[in-house]
Amino acid sequence: MTTDITLYTLQAMKERGEKFACITAYDALFAGLCCEAGIELLLTGDSLGMVLQGHDSTLPVTMDDMIYHMQCVKRGNRGALLMADLPFMSYASEVQTLENAAKLMRAGAQIVKLEGGAWIAETTRLLTERGIPVCAHMGLTPQSINRIGGFRVQGRDPAAANTILEEALLLESCGANMLLVECIPRSLAKKISASLSIPVIGIGAGPDVDGQIMVMHDALGIGPITPRFVRNFLTEAVDGIPGALAAYVHAVKTGTFPAAQHCYD
Repeated sequence: MTTDITLYTLQAMKERGEKFACITAYDALFAGLCCEAGIELLLTGDSLGMVLQGHDSTLPVTMDDMIYHMQCVKRGNRGALLMADLPFMSYASEVQTLENAAKLMRAGAQIVKLEGGAWIAETTRLLTERGIPVCAHMGLTPQSINRIGGFRVQGRDPAAANTILEEALLLESCGANMLLVECIPRSLAKKISASLSIPVIGIGAGPDVDGQIMVMHDALGIGPITPRFVRNFLTEAVDGIPGALAAYVHAVKTGTFPAAQHCYD
């Protein structure tokens, strides 16, 4: 990557109708490889609880875990925008939210991601007013897996879809800089992306959003589970992992990923 990617970069790409690629990264080596492949945004996600630590959910991941892996990714980064998850119950109060977000920013994050809908509106406002960019995560929110009853598509009925759209608009009005939508119908994701002025990233949300994100282990065909929206790019690569990452970027940029079989109706 020749120039540093910023929020302004992604905003300009949305306005031009140009897709951008995102992926999770948890260490310096893979962060560097992702940058060489041209990936614009690296997420140090609490998904590390499942793909690195062997848990069956993201809930056991701690702030210490997130800080350690964020520091590793920071050392290997070569110009990508860096985002980090606030893990489960790390933003339950105002003081806790500010302290933990600051810790992630000091570790190298340039934007923090938190899960929720309307209930994180004031948290979003609190962070952005203090100079901490926010990506809101809606749809399937893994930290709420016990409440929603498993890994299930969200927003399929009209009332639920309308709620997600209204809450996305609310979060934008409260200062959210980006939105990530997970496991929602393609038609809903398309409507959200068209309705919001901020970049919308999708995972299991179809091709009509501004950016795509995958868990790196899924993109390499070695994830612990294989959701419908996953595509193994390693099988089509000519030079191993670097080739798989480059193939992922190319597929996102050209609109060939996600295809119809990766989408929900």
